[in-house]
Amino acid sequence: MTTPCEILTITLKPAVDYATSTERVTAGPKLYCSAPRIDPGGGGVNVARTILKLGGRAKAFVAVGGSMGDLLLELLAKEGVPVIASRITGETGYSLAVMDEEAQKQYRFSLPGALLHAVEGQMLLDQIAPEVPTHGIVVLSGGMAAGLADDFVQEVQKVTQRHDTRLIVDTSKTPLQHMIDNPHAPVDVLRLDRSEIEKAFGRTLTSISDNLYFSEELVRRGVAKIVVAGHGAAGSCMVAGGQRFFCRAPKVPERSKVGAGDALVGSFTLSLSRGDPPEQALQWGVAAAAATVSTEGTALCEQAVTEALLGQCRLEQF
Repeated sequence: MTTPCEILTITLKPAVDYATSTERVTAGPKLYCSAPRIDPGGGGVNVARTILKLGGRAKAFVAVGGSMGDLLLELLAKEGVPVIASRITGETGYSLAVMDEEAQKQYRFSLPGALLHAVEGQMLLDQIAPEVPTHGIVVLSGGMAAGLADDFVQEVQKVTQRHDTRLIVDTSKTPLQHMIDNPHAPVDVLRLDRSEIEKAFGRTLTSISDNLYFSEELVRRGVAKIVVAGHGAAGSCMVAGGQRFFCRAPKVPERSKVGAGDALVGSFTLSLSRGDPPEQALQWGVAAAAATVSTEGTALCEQAVTEALLGQCRLEQF
């Protein structure tokens, strides 16, 4: 059995995630909510939590500040996630998910996190560099903190290249668009959802073939060697090594979408770290995402449920 390589996740905009419910979400009256579920959150944080839940191990590099940052670290410690905490001057943010019990619809609110200064951006790079595992995997996941340069992903990439380490990126908004418009060198894996690929190309995706075409275009442009693109509840597309795949998601009761994309990245990364081919890693990722969707609030996938769903994740080659 292949010994898994080391994994480091990077979260530059973490959050404490609150999830609650109320009878009906409506404007005006005071809404009385259930006792909240509170979890550590943010892209790379959830990736590391997923890996741990699925029987793997990953270190989480997290930029944290203030009392909310202290709470986030406390929550991670309770889950046993190994953490490298980088202290910043601003306050860590938080998010809120509210379930309308009558309509069975979830409302999600994300508050801004800390504003970072240029000197803190350099500090983060200096602190990340010695933590990068040689011949390992680094996952840079989640939004970029306000104040960081648009090319911060490329700066992290330069650090990982010195260690012959694979880089998986899952980010959004301006940093993602900067990667697409100004590729420094292809990252090993880029994950994005359907709305992000539509925004990047200014086109509506009407089919899986459309999704695969534009994913392939990202590979041709030199943005990434492997592109994993979500296609809503149907599943996920992937272009890797000149091959095009679609993995159909199993049908599960939809309770909460919080963390589903992060679970996909975490499970995909763990599979790659064990030497699995990308298409098998995609199946694991889709299974973990489905397992997460079927959980309540801000909970993530469980190993037994993910393994049970794996066989229902049908892989198709185009």
